[in-house]
Amino acid sequence: MKTMGKSFASQEGRERKPAFAGRFYEAGPERLKAEVDCFLADAQTEGAGDVQAVIVPHAGYVFSGGIAGKAFARIAPKTRYERIFLLGPSHRAAFDGVSVDGGCDDYATPLGKVAVDREVCQELSQKGGMWTYLPEAHRKEHALEVELPFLQARLEVMPPIVPIVVGTQDREKLEQAAKELQPYFTPENLFVISSDFSHYPSYEDAVRVDKATGDAIQYGSVDAFLKVIAWNANSHVRHLVTSACGQAPIAVLLMMMRQAGGLKMEHLGYCNSGDSVYGGADEVVGYHAFAVKRVSGAPDGKADLAEDSSRAFSLTGDEKRYLLEIARKSMENVLEGDSVPLQYDEARLTDRLRMECGAFVTLHLQDKLRGCIGHLEGSQPLYLTVAEMAHAAAFEDPRFMPVSRDELSAIQIEISVLSPLRKIHSADEFQLGRHGILMVKGNRHGTFLPQVAGETHWTKEEFLGHCARDKAGLSWNGWKDAELYVYEAEVFHEGEV
Repeated sequence: MKTMGKSFASQEGRERKPAFAGRFYEAGPERLKAEVDCFLADAQTEGAGDVQAVIVPHAGYVFSGGIAGKAFARIAPKTRYERIFLLGPSHRAAFDGVSVDGGCDDYATPLGKVAVDREVCQELSQKGGMWTYLPEAHRKEHALEVELPFLQARLEVMPPIVPIVVGTQDREKLEQAAKELQPYFTPENLFVISSDFSHYPSYEDAVRVDKATGDAIQYGSVDAFLKVIAWNANSHVRHLVTSACGQAPIAVLLMMMRQAGGLKMEHLGYCNSGDSVYGGADEVVGYHAFAVKRVSGAPDGKADLAEDSSRAFSLTGDEKRYLLEIARKSMENVLEGDSVPLQYDEARLTDRLRMECGAFVTLHLQDKLRGCIGHLEGSQPLYLTVAEMAHAAAFEDPRFMPVSRDELSAIQIEISVLSPLRKIHSADEFQLGRHGILMVKGNRHGTFLPQVAGETHWTKEEFLGHCARDKAGLSWNGWKDAELYVYEAEVFHEGEV
C-alpha cells in the first residue's frame, strides 16, 4: 500500500493526455460533441441552476452516458464557477490516502484542454497527512477523465479543475478530507463526484441493491449511506463486488453537506448496464445520477432545520402507523433470516419521516419492559433511525436476552420521536411530564424520557435524582452541578393509532 507521493516541481508543464478516448467515449471531437450534446438534450433540464455538486457515473458512454447527462444537464450553461473539484475512486493504484494532481498544467480531451488549478492543488498537498501526489493514481484513471467532455460541452466557460483521487476507505481520514475541503465547498465551486454503483450482480439484484444505496444518498445522511453499504456487503448477493465503487468520494460529499447545511440532494435517474443494447442481464453495473442544490431562502440550512424539527410533533396517524410497521418489520427481518435490506414505500415517506431527529423504540411484553434503545439526536432520516433502534432494542439491549420468534407476536412497540436538545440553566426550567432530561458531567451522562414521570409517579426531585444516580452514575444530587438539557417527545404505540 503506497502512502508517499512526489513533488509537483518536477512535473512543470506536463499535459495529461486522454487515456480513454476511443474506448469509453468517441475519439473524434465532432462525434464526441454530438454524442454528449445528445445525452444533454435528452435529459430533463427543468430547474437547472444553483448546482453545487453532482454524483455521476464513469462507465463507457454507451452504458452510462444517458444517466450522466441527467446530472450535467441540471447545471445552467451560463454558470461561472471559479473551479471544479473532481473526486473519484482509485481504480489503478492502491494507497491509503487522497492524491491531488497538481503535477499537470492541463487535462486534455478531444474537445480541448482544461486547465488545472495548481495553486489549490498545492494548498491541499501542503496539508500533509493523508494528502499526497501519486502520479500513477491519475495517469490511467478513467473516473475523472470521462466527466470532462460533459463539462466542456455544457458550460459556456470552462473553469480550471482540481483532480482528486481518493484511495482510502478509512472513515477518520475521510472526515479529515471533508473538513479540509469544506472551505472550498461553496456556491462558487462545483464538486463532481464520480461513482458507479453495484458491480456484477444480476439485473434484478442490482435494481434492489442500488435502490437501497440510492435512497440513503438521497436523504443526505452519511451514516445511513455507510450502513447500507455495509448491509449490502453482508447480504450475500451473488456476484456483488461492491455497491458503490466511489463510496469514499460520496461519503466525503455527504460529510461536507452535513456541515454546510441548506442543501438538498436530488435523485435524477437510474439505470444499469443491462438496459443497454450492449449489456447482458447476468452481471451488470448500476448507475445513478444526483444533483446537490442550495435550498432557496436558507443559505445555511439552520432555519429550515429548526422549522422542520418542530413539525416532528404533529405526525399524522398514517405516519405513526408506518413508523410502527417499520419497527416491527425490522425485527421480523432478523428473525426470518432475511439478509436483504428493508424496502420502504416511497409514497408513505413524507417530509417529516425524512427529517433527521432523535427517536427511542421501547418494547413491552406483558406490560413489562423488554428493551429500550434510542438516539437523542438525529444523524439520519427518522424512519431509518426507527428501523435501527427497533433492531437494537430487540437484539442489542444488554439488559435482556434477544427477542425470540415466539415472543415477537406478543411484543408491544412504543416509539418516542424527540425534539432537538435545548440546554437549560436551572432545574426550574424543567417541566415534569413534558420534558425528558439529559444530564452530562465529564464523560458521564444519562437520560429519562418524558413518559418516565407518568410511569413512576416521581416528584421532580426524584426524577432528577434517579436519573443522576441510576442513569448517569452520579450521586443522587449530581444533577445540581451537571449540564442539563431538555427535550420533548411525541409518544405513540401499537393499538392507539
